[in-house]
Amino acid sequence: MQKILIVDDSPTERFYLSELLTSNGYVVATAENGEDAIESIRKDMPDLILMDVVMPGQNGFQATREIARNPLTEHLPIIICTSKNQETDRIWGLRQGARDYLVKPVNTKLLLQKIANHLRPTV
Repeated sequence: MQKILIVDDSPTERFYLSELLTSNGYVVATAENGEDAIESIRKDMPDLILMDVVMPGQNGFQATREIARNPLTEHLPIIICTSKNQETDRIWGLRQGARDYLVKPVNTKLLLQKIANHLRPTV
Protein backbone atom coordinates (compact mmCIF):
# COMPACT_ATOMS: atom_id res chain seq x y z
CA MET A 1 0.00 0.00 0.00
CA GLN A 2 1.21 3.47 -0.78
CA LYS A 3 1.93 5.86 2.07
CA ILE A 4 1.09 9.56 2.05
CA LEU A 5 2.42 12.06 4.57
CA ILE A 6 0.00 14.89 5.36
CA VAL A 7 1.74 18.00 6.70
CA ASP A 8 -0.71 20.54 8.11
CA ASP A 9 -0.98 22.43 11.41
CA SER A 10 -4.80 22.17 11.41
CA PRO A 11 -6.09 19.08 13.26
CA THR A 12 -9.35 19.37 11.30
CA GLU A 13 -7.55 19.39 7.95
CA ARG A 14 -5.30 16.46 8.96
CA PHE A 15 -8.35 14.47 10.06
CA TYR A 16 -10.34 15.27 6.90
CA LEU A 17 -7.48 14.38 4.55
CA SER A 18 -6.58 11.27 6.57
CA GLU A 19 -10.15 9.98 6.36
CA LEU A 20 -10.36 10.73 2.63
CA LEU A 21 -7.07 9.02 1.82
CA THR A 22 -7.58 6.03 4.12
CA SER A 23 -11.00 5.38 2.61
CA ASN A 24 -9.32 5.40 -0.82
CA GLY A 25 -6.79 2.74 0.11
CA TYR A 26 -3.77 4.79 1.18
CA VAL A 27 -1.74 4.46 4.35
CA VAL A 28 -1.49 7.86 6.04
CA ALA A 29 1.03 9.52 8.34
CA THR A 30 0.70 13.08 9.61
CA ALA A 31 2.95 15.90 10.74
CA GLU A 32 2.02 19.28 12.23
CA ASN A 33 4.81 21.37 10.69
CA GLY A 34 7.87 21.29 8.48
CA GLU A 35 10.25 20.11 11.18
CA ASP A 36 7.97 17.22 12.13
CA ALA A 37 7.63 16.32 8.44
CA ILE A 38 11.41 16.12 7.95
CA GLU A 39 11.73 13.92 11.06
CA SER A 40 8.85 11.69 9.93
CA ILE A 41 10.44 11.24 6.50
CA ARG A 42 13.76 10.21 8.10
CA LYS A 43 12.00 7.52 10.15
CA ASP A 44 9.60 6.19 7.51
CA MET A 45 9.82 7.31 3.88
CA PRO A 46 6.41 8.08 2.37
CA ASP A 47 5.51 7.72 -1.31
CA LEU A 48 4.01 11.22 -1.56
CA ILE A 49 3.64 14.35 0.59
CA LEU A 50 0.67 16.72 0.90
CA MET A 51 2.17 19.96 2.21
CA ASP A 52 0.41 22.96 3.74
CA VAL A 53 2.28 26.28 3.52
CA VAL A 54 1.21 28.43 6.46
CA MET A 55 2.49 26.64 9.57
CA PRO A 56 4.43 27.64 12.68
CA GLY A 57 8.18 27.11 12.60
CA GLN A 58 9.41 25.81 9.26
CA ASN A 59 6.71 26.68 6.72
CA GLY A 60 5.69 24.51 3.80
CA PHE A 61 7.79 26.35 1.23
CA GLN A 62 10.90 25.89 3.39
CA ALA A 63 10.16 22.21 4.07
CA THR A 64 9.43 21.57 0.39
CA ARG A 65 12.75 23.15 -0.59
CA GLU A 66 14.65 21.07 1.99
CA ILE A 67 13.01 17.82 0.86
CA ALA A 68 13.40 18.57 -2.86
CA ARG A 69 17.08 19.48 -2.55
CA ASN A 70 18.12 16.49 -0.44
CA PRO A 71 19.48 13.65 -2.63
CA LEU A 72 17.80 11.09 -0.34
CA THR A 73 14.34 12.63 -0.69
CA GLU A 74 14.38 14.57 -3.96
CA HIS A 75 12.39 11.78 -5.66
CA LEU A 76 9.38 12.32 -3.37
CA PRO A 77 6.45 14.03 -5.08
CA ILE A 78 5.12 16.96 -3.05
CA ILE A 79 1.68 18.42 -3.64
CA ILE A 80 1.17 21.73 -1.89
CA CYS A 81 -2.37 22.12 -0.48
CA THR A 82 -2.79 25.63 0.88
CA SER A 83 -5.15 28.55 1.28
CA LYS A 84 -2.55 30.79 -0.43
CA ASN A 85 -4.23 31.34 -3.77
CA GLN A 86 -2.07 33.95 -5.48
CA GLU A 87 -0.35 33.00 -8.73
CA THR A 88 2.99 34.17 -7.26
CA ASP A 89 2.51 31.67 -4.39
CA ARG A 90 1.85 28.83 -6.83
CA ILE A 91 4.92 29.72 -8.90
CA TRP A 92 7.07 30.01 -5.76
CA GLY A 93 5.84 26.63 -4.47
CA LEU A 94 6.67 24.92 -7.74
CA ARG A 95 10.08 26.62 -7.80
CA GLN A 96 10.78 25.19 -4.33
CA GLY A 97 10.32 21.68 -5.73
CA ALA A 98 6.60 20.91 -5.41
CA ARG A 99 5.19 18.84 -8.26
CA ASP A 100 1.70 20.29 -7.95
CA TYR A 101 -0.21 23.05 -6.18
CA LEU A 102 -3.83 22.98 -4.99
CA VAL A 103 -5.80 25.70 -3.22
CA LYS A 104 -7.99 24.89 -0.21
CA PRO A 105 -10.69 23.90 0.04
CA VAL A 106 -9.46 21.22 -2.32
CA ASN A 107 -11.74 19.42 -4.72
CA THR A 108 -11.53 15.81 -3.51
CA LYS A 109 -11.81 14.26 -6.98
CA LEU A 110 -9.06 16.54 -8.29
CA LEU A 111 -6.85 15.80 -5.27
CA LEU A 112 -7.24 12.03 -5.67
CA GLN A 113 -6.55 12.32 -9.40
CA LYS A 114 -3.38 14.36 -8.82
CA ILE A 115 -2.19 11.89 -6.15
CA ALA A 116 -2.73 8.97 -8.53
CA ASN A 117 -0.90 10.83 -11.30
CA HIS A 118 2.16 11.40 -9.10
CA LEU A 119 2.39 7.93 -7.57
CA ARG A 120 4.00 5.16 -9.51
CA PRO A 121 2.05 1.92 -9.65
CA THR A 122 3.41 -0.64 -7.21
CA VAL A 123 4.77 -3.78 -8.84
